[in-house]
Amino acid sequence: MSSTKLHQRPPFRAEHLGSLLRPQNLLDTRVKIDKKEAQQSQLETIEDSAINDVIKLQTDLGYHPISDGEYRRHMFWGSFFPGLEGFEEIKNPPLDIFRSYMPDIVAFTEKGHKPGESVICTGKIKHVGSTYVGQWNYLKNRLPKERWGELKLTLPAPEWYHMRYSEGRAYPKDVYNNDEEYFADIAKAYQTELQILYDAGLRNVQIDDPNFAYFCAVPAQKGYAADKTNSRTFDGLLDTYIKLYNDCLAARPADMHVGLHICRGNFVGSRHFSEGGYDDIATKLFNNINVDTYYLEYDTPRAGGFEPLKFLPKDRNVILGIITSKFPELEDITEMKKKVDQAASLIAEGTGQTKEQAMNQLGVSPQCGFASHSSGNAVTHDDMVAKLKLVRKLADELWPGQP
Repeated sequence: MSSTKLHQRPPFRAEHLGSLLRPQNLLDTRVKIDKKEAQQSQLETIEDSAINDVIKLQTDLGYHPISDGEYRRHMFWGSFFPGLEGFEEIKNPPLDIFRSYMPDIVAFTEKGHKPGESVICTGKIKHVGSTYVGQWNYLKNRLPKERWGELKLTLPAPEWYHMRYSEGRAYPKDVYNNDEEYFADIAKAYQTELQILYDAGLRNVQIDDPNFAYFCAVPAQKGYAADKTNSRTFDGLLDTYIKLYNDCLAARPADMHVGLHICRGNFVGSRHFSEGGYDDIATKLFNNINVDTYYLEYDTPRAGGFEPLKFLPKDRNVILGIITSKFPELEDITEMKKKVDQAASLIAEGTGQTKEQAMNQLGVSPQCGFASHSSGNAVTHDDMVAKLKLVRKLADELWPGQP
């Protein structure tokens, strides 16, 4: 559980969200693998080399929460759910199993595509081995042991394959009688995964959850309210997911930092899925979920203003995602400083602290990764490096001498 003490180092003043642009030879080899024109061993060799290079890049730029760029994944959420017993990927899912008004489903179907990588429960859920521990072990073994506590691994949201499905369609009724039984086994699987990773040396976890932003999106709110198959209110569903989060994290060791990243989608070509500020969920988001840090999208007006930060308690951090990873234009550093100052003022107002004390709860980052999907955003490698340099420079000027 989150303690009443502010957990820091991690997080750090300069952060990024995990995924980084993949080199072209890695992408090309993946295509050849799909066409059966290359061997898996060839891909692994290229992945290893690319990860070595991107670790050096992050180190040279002065970053501490180093990731492997998510280079062994196709999508940011990786392979957790497909790796569980009781889940299967459906190649051509029928559209009637989805909540058609959820922003990502809307985006897929309006383009005439099936919702991507649809994994669904088909049997009793059981953790049968970590699909992430190999990725973690390779990353940690590239760096000195004294830095292992800084390195970051990202995990998918526990409700990922529940929210998108219509009520009653996320699992077979002859396997689970209700959501409570289904979520109980999801929570056990996360507890097992976190313990395996902890035992392997991981101390810095980031859970990526664009779904939470859907609770802020008016079209999703209206669509959910109009859907007569839903037995809960939308706010009630939020409460259910918060309980799921807390159950997933109930057994985590006290020295394992957990952060929650919320964005509004980051798909191929820098596409976003939803819009809306944090106002409707701020109180519950900042006070009811047992995490240490919130990594929040704030690069455009679609994420709303900083006013919801008044609800942030003193024992939680916020990493302000005020630099966009979607487009190459560089932000004005003076304007970015003003935004951080505004956020600190609102946190101070809400907690009764000084602005200087509130600044201690903050850091800066891009609003999301650079390649949530393996194809990446509409930026070049040089653009990405320039953005990461800007984040580091901004942090250095706001918090001199701090990592």
